[in-house]
Order: sequence, then structure tokens, then C-alpha cells
Amino acid sequence: MPTPAFRYLDRGYLAVRGMSSLFAARIIVGLLARQTATGVVGHAAEIGVFEGRLLIAMALALAEGERAVAIDPFTWPDPGVGGRFEANCAAHGVPAGRLVVLQGDSRSTTPMQLVSAAGGGAVRFLHVDGEHTAGHLASDLRLAAAVTAPDGIVALDDMLHPGYPTLALTVHAFLDAAPDWRVLAIIDREDIVGAAKYLLCRKPAVAHYEKWLCAAFAAHVWPLGADFGTYRALVLTPDPKLADVG
Repeated sequence: MPTPAFRYLDRGYLAVRGMSSLFAARIIVGLLARQTATGVVGHAAEIGVFEGRLLIAMALALAEGERAVAIDPFTWPDPGVGGRFEANCAAHGVPAGRLVVLQGDSRSTTPMQLVSAAGGGAVRFLHVDGEHTAGHLASDLRLAAAVTAPDGIVALDDMLHPGYPTLALTVHAFLDAAPDWRVLAIIDREDIVGAAKYLLCRKPAVAHYEKWLCAAFAAHVWPLGADFGTYRALVLTPDPKLADVG
């Protein structure tokens, strides 16, 4: 029987305005389910929730007692976005008490504030889709690293996006300064709106997640992988074709 999160992906996800692709959401919900199945506990969080498309999926994938933390100033594209976000969460069955809202600029959110808002404990999955500037992303990465469980995952939206070509430089600066982290996988774009994501985790967790992703999404593994110089990361794509060069 499908879980509430997978039912939402099948029946409600695309009805909620947003940018995150359905392909990426299925991978994220799958990873959250895998974490639960293997005893990983903790909260989920998203920086930049808009009207809630992806956060609803993450919230519905959590176990009892875990919370979904939404961090957003709720000023774009208009002041009514916060009301639409909360209405969408209610309409799609996010349990009462599971949602925690921190309204404001993520740069002013401290690790203690985030953890305290969730009721204590670490975050096991954090999705970053905030302001697309080097300063904002660097701050969001520092926050993510401070609150994420040892076997937690951080997803970064709009990586390799033609509209934000320098964002990846900020990620690599973070990885250079935090050598215990690396790119686990790249989730390829569906189109220019449903853009690519990086999945990051700490090095000891890579092998477990990579093995599971390769099995669960075998039909979507691009065989060449992503060359990061000292290692290759998994690439998951809707259509894992190779160039036909005769």
C-alpha cells in the first residue's frame, strides 16, 4: 500500500505551485523512507519553501514525532504566499503538529534556533532552495552542516542551472573547507524549471546511500557518473542516454 508521501507524489504534487521536479521528489521521498527503514531518525527542513510543493512530500515521509521545519521570509512573490503554503500543507494532509515555521531570512537562523524549533535532535534531510547568491548559499551550507545528523543528507537546488552558473563554485568552496562532506549524487533536471540538484552527505554514509540509489533507481543511473576530480558521484537522470557518436 502506498505511503502518504508517495500518494501525494502521485495525486497532488504537481497541483501545488513550485519548481522542484517530480523526478527529484521521488528520489528524496525514497531516501527519507530508506532512512526510516534503516533506523535513521531526525527532522526534515527546507530553506525556501514557496507554496510547499516539496516540503509537503518531505513532511509526509517523516516518522511519528519528527518535524518538518520551513524557513522562509514569505514575502515573494507576494505577502500571501505564507497563507497559501499553510493551506496547501493542510489540504494535503500534513499532520497537525508536524509542521514548524521559522519566518525570516535563513542567514539569521542559528543552528540552535532550528533545532529548538523542531523540539531537539538533528535534521536528517535538509533541502536548500533559498536566495541564489553566493553569500546566502554559503550561509545556508554552514547552517546545514551544523544541524545535519552524521548520516543525514543535504540537497541543493538549482545546481548547474544556466541562470545561476556560479552557485556551484560556492558549493565547491564549502566542500574544500569541509573535507568530511562530498557530493553523493547529482539529480539531473527535467527541464529548465525542474532544475538539477546536488545531494551531499558525509563520506562514511556515501557507500550505503549510493548502493541503495543504484538499486532503487537502476533505470535512471547515467553510466559515466560525475567527475569531481578525486572521485565520481552518481548521476540520476530521467533519460540516462549516451551520445551517439557513431
